[in-house]
Amino acid sequence: MAMHAADIEALIREAFPDADVVIEDLAGDGDHYAARVVSRAFAGKSRVQQHQMVYAALKGKMGGDLHALALQTAVPE
Repeated sequence: MAMHAADIEALIREAFPDADVVIEDLAGDGDHYAARVVSRAFAGKSRVQQHQMVYAALKGKMGGDLHALALQTAVPE
């Protein structure tokens, strides 16, 4: 079952209300996305920790409803 980009964005924004979130459907199939998430919540965290925070925000959808997510995270400048 594919996910819609808006659903992915909503889950991320729920966890990171201050975030700048950009979702791109890479293959047009609703299964392969790229996401860029910029949030102050990532300050002081390693890249791995930042990605784990985003995966946690997806509430178990990763690997199920959401097949692939190329993830970029950053702290606002």
